[in-house]
Amino acid sequence: MVSYNMNKDDMKYLNHNMKKLSSIKETKEKLYLSSPMVVMPDKEPKISTSKPIRNSDVYDLLLKIPAGKVSTYGDLARALGNPSASRVIGRILGENPNPIKVPCHRVVMSNGRVGGYAYGTAKKRQLLENEGVSFTNGTVQNFKNVRVYPLSSKDRD
Repeated sequence: MVSYNMNKDDMKYLNHNMKKLSSIKETKEKLYLSSPMVVMPDKEPKISTSKPIRNSDVYDLLLKIPAGKVSTYGDLARALGNPSASRVIGRILGENPNPIKVPCHRVVMSNGRVGGYAYGTAKKRQLLENEGVSFTNGTVQNFKNVRVYPLSSKDRD
């Protein structure tokens, strides 16, 4: 049988890999525990209560934002009952089949910055400026007064 004496470099390598394995295990546990439907023996099931967002609902909300006003991705997500879905809103706006009729350029980031637009941020800013929205250093000027919070038609019923 061959014996092997570990030197300091071997120990460092082994310790480093053990830390990586431990980190991977912790990450897997966090992901597992944060999944929408996890049942732990000593805990209640965790069920996601967020409503799914349909493209047509987002487009309907956009039609309620008047010219010269803006809303945010988060405002739309909250109005549709899913406050953490601002990225989903952004994706849906990027798929807008009729940006002339459905004014997705009126949706900006929560800090008042322009945010993305299928035809480029310069075009989005130009459209907003044509409607009377002003900018200072790339941010909507007087953002609190220009911002509107559209309500879903389901909220009014």
